[in-house]
Amino acid sequence: MNMNQMNNVKKQGGFTLIELMIVVAIIGILAMIALPAYQTYTAKAGYSEVVSSAGPAKTAVEVCVQTGIPADCSTIAAQAGWSQSPLVTSVAITGAAGGPYTITVVPTAGVRSGVAVTDTYVAVGTVANGTTTWDTTTGGCVATNLC
Repeated sequence: MNMNQMNNVKKQGGFTLIELMIVVAIIGILAMIALPAYQTYTAKAGYSEVVSSAGPAKTAVEVCVQTGIPADCSTIAAQAGWSQSPLVTSVAITGAAGGPYTITVVPTAGVRSGVAVTDTYVAVGTVANGTTTWDTTTGGCVATNLC
């Protein structure tokens, strides 16, 4: 290779400082968006334990409505296994004979980030023609978008 050919060969360098700063800024912006979304996702995933704890109580009310035993479904006592999850403090059934029946699940404070005691799960069961229709649009979890 002669001297003329050596001058025509381009040297390849690395990234410039401004290019690296742009990449770091883009990664920072993506992290700002992704972190709150991830925290909300983990809170909702943990809250699914609270929602599933209402399942046995709902089943007990539905069986009571279909069989008529006991005559007043609001007298069904909460069973120990209903609140076995570390994220659940209590599960309660309230209402009047003939319905509607309300199932309230109270989460435990401080067990999962993003879930507070005020984020109660409330399911209201309306009885018609021997069936129960559940409405879960009330409760503390609705305002925090956990349920």
